[in-house]
Amino acid sequence: MNKQELVEYVANECSVSKACGEKAVNAVLNGIKQGVKKSNEVRLIGFGTFSVKERKARKGRNPQTGAVITIKASKTVKFSVGQDFKKVVAKCGSASTGKMKKK
Repeated sequence: MNKQELVEYVANECSVSKACGEKAVNAVLNGIKQGVKKSNEVRLIGFGTFSVKERKARKGRNPQTGAVITIKASKTVKFSVGQDFKKVVAKCGSASTGKMKKK
């Protein structure tokens, strides 16, 4: 599902126009961004938690030249799945793993 499909889903579920559905989706996404920026964490019980994770500086390799380079320390966003969401995904079965069965 992409953002446009999510907008359509929200609009249908709430019986509103697609424009209103898009405003709702954008409001939620902006709220998550602002919450992570302000308090380093947004916790949605049952769904999951968005939090800031700090990466330490480390050594890496330039894939073209093979030269050792230093990768600077940085921050990224981590998502930890909530229990209810885990249960939904677990019910999806093995087809969602992307692995093909051997014949």
